Amino acid sequence: MSTIDAEALYRALLDQIRAAYGTAFAEPAGPRLAGIYSGGAWLAERLSRDLGAPGFGVVNVALHRDDYAKKGLHSQASPTALPFDVDGARIVLVDDVLYTGRTVRAALNELFDYGRPAAVELAVLADRGG
Repeated sequence: MSTIDAEALYRALLDQIRAAYGTAFAEPAGPRLAGIYSGGAWLAERLSRDLGAPGFGVVNVALHRDDYAKKGLHSQASPTALPFDVDGARIVLVDDVLYTGRTVRAALNELFDYGRPAAVELAVLADRGG
């Protein structure tokens, strides 16, 4: 069994985001980070710090997932907290693992409950290719 170097994955993600956005996160009208609760939230927090972003949001997808009960998961979690206006914003949605895309779909539904972003781009630590 091989081990995964999470720190190396994080550094690669950070390098890709820096290459794509440069210093735009520090600009007042720059893109905004929003992490999917819970794995993406800690990533967004760390990325916010490392990119010099003014903060980050947390998106709770519990109300938009149809499989929580099937998996024995509880929908009680931290509420969505977006310290920026979603309307017209360019949002980088952050998650730890991409597999089927169901969580991303649920996060998009939740974001659109708060407004209509100009763009939503996805950044993930690992893609399981599902």
